[in-house]
Amino acid sequence: MNVISGCCQATAITPPNDTLAVVISNEWVNDEYKRLVLQADGAACQSLPGQFFNLLCPSEGENKPYFRRPMSTYKADPSNGQVEFLYKVTGKGTYGLETLRESQTLEILGPLGKGFDLDSSWDHMIIVARGVGLATLAPLAEAAHQLGIRLTAVLSARSEKSLLSRERFASLGADVQVVLDEDGSSAPDQLEQLLRQIIAREKTNALFTCGSKRLTRLLKKLSAELGLVGQVALEQQMVCGLGMCQCCVEVFEVDGLKVGKRVCLEGPVFDLAEVV
Repeated sequence: MNVISGCCQATAITPPNDTLAVVISNEWVNDEYKRLVLQADGAACQSLPGQFFNLLCPSEGENKPYFRRPMSTYKADPSNGQVEFLYKVTGKGTYGLETLRESQTLEILGPLGKGFDLDSSWDHMIIVARGVGLATLAPLAEAAHQLGIRLTAVLSARSEKSLLSRERFASLGADVQVVLDEDGSSAPDQLEQLLRQIIAREKTNALFTCGSKRLTRLLKKLSAELGLVGQVALEQQMVCGLGMCQCCVEVFEVDGLKVGKRVCLEGPVFDLAEVV
């Protein structure tokens, strides 16, 4: 049995150094999101699916972020030393990122945290993603493709215009299913019906999602009812990203007990069964 594990024990014991990455490009992919590509040789380009970086965002005018911004890896390629991020421009930190131009530099700390676990004995898995959650789940799709695991990617968005990464998932051989707010297909009951049909038809082994509480609740329900592996990458406010400041502690349920875990260190990927 071949297992790819996202657990990075060395990161938990010895934090990585900052990498001074060089901007290759920072382009809009639609009206809301930009894709930042950095040259970041060494450990930074070794990021596993589900891991993240703490970015020291530039200050621009009145936009002076006090803390770094945690951001999941959209792509990491050791062959060329590049790492990519997909981000939505919404606040002081991302406003600063938006100003970055080619050849400028950016300090990034990572990769950090525990990523996804994959098992090559699986025949089929489903990814359910919405918005920037696609940034976290796209590398997972690539890892599944490398292991020969068949994949269905259910991509959720407000409209066709705001849909992200369809071509990237399709290029990996994924069966891409699109659900939208504008036609009601993304409604919880409609999505549940679609997922049940896919699971029954494809004999699915595992379910994955990121961020959205609505999607997390739905996949937790299905994984428990149908006996499927389920994992979720949580989105959470963080400061240090190393487990020291304790600001990202969430309550989980483990063996019937409520326990606190640090999303940045014990996660950000967790078993769906543990999420409260």
